[in-house]
Amino acid sequence: MMEYREGKFCYINGSVLTAEEAAAKHPGIRPDPAATMSRQILDTHNKSDDPSQMRITFDSLVSHDITYVGIIQTARASGLTEFPMPYALTNCHNSLCAVGGTINEDDHVFGLSAARKYGGIYVPANTSVIHQYAREQLAGCGAMILGSDSHTRYGALGTLGVGEGGPELVKQLLGNTYDIPTPQVVLVYVTGRPRPGVGPHDAAIALCGALFPKGYAKNKILEFVGPGIANLSMDFRIGIDVMTTETTCLSSIWETDEAVANYYRIHGRADRYSKITPAEGACYDAMIELDLSKLESMIALPFHPSNAFTVHELLANAGDILRETELAAEKSWNGKVSLRLTDKITKDGILIDQGIIAGCAGGMYDNICEAASILKTGSAGNGYFSLSVYPSSLPVQLALLKNGVIASLTESGAILKPCFCGPCFGAGDVPANNGLSIRHTTRNFPNREGSRPGDGQLAAVALMDARSIAATAARGGLLTAATDIEYDASHAPYTYDPAPYERRVYNGWGKPLASEELRFGPNITDWPEMSPLADSLLLRLCAVIHDPVTTTDELIPSGETSSYRSNPEKLSQFALSRRVPDYVPKAKEVRKAEADRKAGRIDPEYAAAYEALTGTALTAAADEAGKPAAVGFGSVIFANKPGDGSAREQAASCQKVLGGMADLCYEYATKRYRSNCINWGILPFTIPQDDPFEYESGDFIYIPGIRKAVRDGIPEVEAKILSDGKIYPLTLTLTGLTSDEITILLEGSLINYYALQRKEKLA
Repeated sequence: MMEYREGKFCYINGSVLTAEEAAAKHPGIRPDPAATMSRQILDTHNKSDDPSQMRITFDSLVSHDITYVGIIQTARASGLTEFPMPYALTNCHNSLCAVGGTINEDDHVFGLSAARKYGGIYVPANTSVIHQYAREQLAGCGAMILGSDSHTRYGALGTLGVGEGGPELVKQLLGNTYDIPTPQVVLVYVTGRPRPGVGPHDAAIALCGALFPKGYAKNKILEFVGPGIANLSMDFRIGIDVMTTETTCLSSIWETDEAVANYYRIHGRADRYSKITPAEGACYDAMIELDLSKLESMIALPFHPSNAFTVHELLANAGDILRETELAAEKSWNGKVSLRLTDKITKDGILIDQGIIAGCAGGMYDNICEAASILKTGSAGNGYFSLSVYPSSLPVQLALLKNGVIASLTESGAILKPCFCGPCFGAGDVPANNGLSIRHTTRNFPNREGSRPGDGQLAAVALMDARSIAATAARGGLLTAATDIEYDASHAPYTYDPAPYERRVYNGWGKPLASEELRFGPNITDWPEMSPLADSLLLRLCAVIHDPVTTTDELIPSGETSSYRSNPEKLSQFALSRRVPDYVPKAKEVRKAEADRKAGRIDPEYAAAYEALTGTALTAAADEAGKPAAVGFGSVIFANKPGDGSAREQAASCQKVLGGMADLCYEYATKRYRSNCINWGILPFTIPQDDPFEYESGDFIYIPGIRKAVRDGIPEVEAKILSDGKIYPLTLTLTGLTSDEITILLEGSLINYYALQRKEKLA
């Protein structure tokens, strides 16, 4: 079904050859990394003269309503006057307006006022999920889009999409660049044709299962070519493409063909199509062979999209496999709560509690049409199982209304709901305690579905394709592979009607109304003051996490917390709340100690720790205005591999608001989380993989001369850690910083960095 092959590969005359084969058969063709589709697009957007480092400008930006307020507030404080490129503000995350009184709708009103003032695009709540709008209205062959959402992927449309934290969008709004090492490119060679019942999520889950565990795609670009692509509809390609995020790749791109041309044509944007294909001799850093004909109905069990099994494999070994998931849950929550998935096993199979088809991956036209076909002669039933379906945009919903699909689904007992991303991150459709939900959405991380282990609640999500979800629904919730049933998969082709967008979306691109005022609600607050990096740091461990991977959902939970993302202080109270409940009070104690230090009062415990670590006394002295302190206090967390998942910068900014100064880990799960740390002035340290981190929350770490080390680009700093009255050496690595990132860390945050730039311009 799928094979990963390391080494150099070349694409010549439509065939893939190893570097050695290419040299022997085509000696006149020089292998060229710049001939890949990825590099062709990147190079046209690159402003750097350094072949190893890129400085990228994007063609357009996209954000949703849990990120755009902070982005605009930061850019506004840094001198923003108008949006320099099309910037779409969608409202698909805080659409329920059910938490915190008026604050969600206050954010929406702010978004519309910003679109009017600065010349942006405003997509009202329940009109479209962020990525469907970008596909329909912003994508273009050869273009690049930057989004403040990790699933910013439009490669099937010939567009390089990159998902990053909000500060990277701020940089684009202010005329700066997105700076990355020139990425490696992995070829995905697609052959075969999927058999009936196999859908895009089956391919995506298989891809994640093959690539994520070993980091094969981390920070690389996946490039899809091959004869099998022609056998896939656009929705099928898009459904695979959006899930490449879960491999931790940087981006993805596909060959374009007549199907892509038709997609642009029916959306009234035929001029955005062009043929994209690798040039002769395109050279790749690795290769994946994907045979579509060998794909089966798949399921990704909790708690990651890469926890992949075939449905048949799970059904045949249900007891053993589900027990392993239960044990993983017990280990993650230290036995405080339990998940009883083996209770779902009956003599007839595995009973599921809930099915969801939604969002940028599931809510596509083809998925919903095929689900309706499967349910045509069945029923979701009146038992514990329920099925909800969310179209991805109003144009998709309108097409489903016109061709009778929504009527058919409604007759089957499915519940049709509006365009909304909520089921993907716990804002709506939270299962019952100990419930198991199967979802055609993008993620199934721990508690992302909205349960609260701290309150004794625990539920779980498994990812499946819409087809198998519908097949399961047709049997009243008994887990079923869609490949095991017969149904008519044919349906009317998609007919796009732009009326919902034309009559409701505000498109002010290129027409800023500078005299209009922004509209603020009481929950929209400014960022607290952030100090520059001190000469030396005395840090206190406030969380130690030894899980193999720590997701951004664990660093800052999603769901109801999203409503507070316009209020940094309120949001920070949720940091690590579902993983390390005592992190916030401990971090606040450190923050208070730092505030006292600035006021000339030294906490006795910190004074004693400093003296033990340095042999000298720490005297109380207030900082001079605008100058770094000789010694600063801050909190720090350790996690084996933090940052998998969402692009949300709040996973880092909440730590900063609480007084965080550094992260320690063996490696960062994604480039975007490490970037978020830097942009919020959090030092992204790593330690050697073979150095067991056996220290505990409450221990002190002293890092002398850190400001000079950062300023001079010193890759390793020697620190000391005070644990249980003993002192141990600790080597911290800090590599790969650009000159801008160095300045950001020295100034204490990206906000301070832009303040410095304004000051220098005025001078």
